[in-house]
Amino acid sequence: MSFTVAIVGRPNVGKSTLFNRLVGKKLALVDDTPGVTRDRRPGDARLMGLTFTIIDTAGLEEADAESLQGRMRAQTEAAIDEADLSLFVVDAKSGLTPVDTDLAEMLRRRGKPVVLVANKSEARGSDSGFYDAYTLGLGEPTPISAEHGQGMLDLRDAIVAAIGEDRAYPAKEDVAVTDVNIPQTEGEDSDADEEPAYDETKPLRVAIVGRPNAGKSTLINRFLGEDRLLTGPEAGITRDSISVEWDWRGRTIKMFDTAGMRRKARVIEKLEKLSVADALRAIRFAETVVIVFDATIPFEKQDLQIVDLVLREGRAAVLAFNKWDMIEDRQAVLADLREKTDRLLPQARGIRAVPISGQTGWGLDKLMQSIIDTDRVWNKRISTARLNRWLETQQIQHPPPAVSGRRIKLKYMTQVKARPPAFMISCTRSDALPESYTRYLINGLRADFDMPSVPIRIHFRSPDNPFEGKKRRT
Repeated sequence: MSFTVAIVGRPNVGKSTLFNRLVGKKLALVDDTPGVTRDRRPGDARLMGLTFTIIDTAGLEEADAESLQGRMRAQTEAAIDEADLSLFVVDAKSGLTPVDTDLAEMLRRRGKPVVLVANKSEARGSDSGFYDAYTLGLGEPTPISAEHGQGMLDLRDAIVAAIGEDRAYPAKEDVAVTDVNIPQTEGEDSDADEEPAYDETKPLRVAIVGRPNAGKSTLINRFLGEDRLLTGPEAGITRDSISVEWDWRGRTIKMFDTAGMRRKARVIEKLEKLSVADALRAIRFAETVVIVFDATIPFEKQDLQIVDLVLREGRAAVLAFNKWDMIEDRQAVLADLREKTDRLLPQARGIRAVPISGQTGWGLDKLMQSIIDTDRVWNKRISTARLNRWLETQQIQHPPPAVSGRRIKLKYMTQVKARPPAFMISCTRSDALPESYTRYLINGLRADFDMPSVPIRIHFRSPDNPFEGKKRRT
């Protein structure tokens, strides 16, 4: 990306709508309620041949520095300092307010390029608000409609004029073409069923989920070493699913902070429903999911439902018992947590659980190592030869039950996919195999192939009967 642009303005002028328009996706939550956006959210923008990084920010308001609005303002000011250019969005429909004037003065003091954007210019009666924008002293306003996509060409031209054509359209360097050694494929030496090694260098996507006020944003801030995400004693501060990137021991980690997930019966407001839906999308997009528990009140019903949801989505799961610095008798509490984990989460046998403190940073290296180890299991592949030897042993130790006097025979087993590991077993009368025997096989796979904590899928298939449907000769 050639440069960075921050979208700023007072609440409810259409900043998030413009952000979604520029990135081409509905990433940011949009609602008529003022103050929906709280954290700063980056995205990759494309505007008629122009590519850049765009940052959506919270609405700027005058407030005490210790209040929630004051902390939101600090996040927005950090985005302005980080960006090369600011899009100052005003509402042409409702006109200017004293807050707009104060924000214009603040941007002027920063000394960075500013493009004045008059949003909602398609509305009837917006002309007066558009011409009032000239009084801010930031140059000619650009009339647009972020909701309907009008005025995007004028916005592109205004950005290019403010940032300069050299920054807007950087010259592409010539890439030298070098000889590439393509390995020869030899049929005799190749092993199509070889178990691939785990790639320690590939980027890893991790989602942080949990109940409200469990310490998810504080945990990510501690990983980053800066106050990147908005935190505080209030429950439910995070609304959007915000992604941040950082390096851990040379490996790129992309973490998603999500909104706290309450019981479905308590989620009534439309905005909270949108936040929970955004968190569910983050879970589906992630590879490993860290479920943050409050160690002072662990294993609430909602905690167990979140773990079950993550496993049903097929994600690799790790438990993090946060606020460990508030626990006094740690040995007794740790033993109790281990017992409850095994008893209350039988579907996640062997799941990794790590006590941590997001406030002090205690236990974070151990948590990251557990994430890497769980992802390694989630990507694991087992050769067909090993699986069939194992299947034969399992049937000798515990044969499948006879249903209606007829024995079920398991013939062949192979792994059809990873992420999560899924297996196919060819057998007779697959519809009659009881669920208890499937659990027996899954538990055996976990124990014999060292596959704890990740969801395992087993599909049974019966071969087609070539004589089915044909009439019997008499």
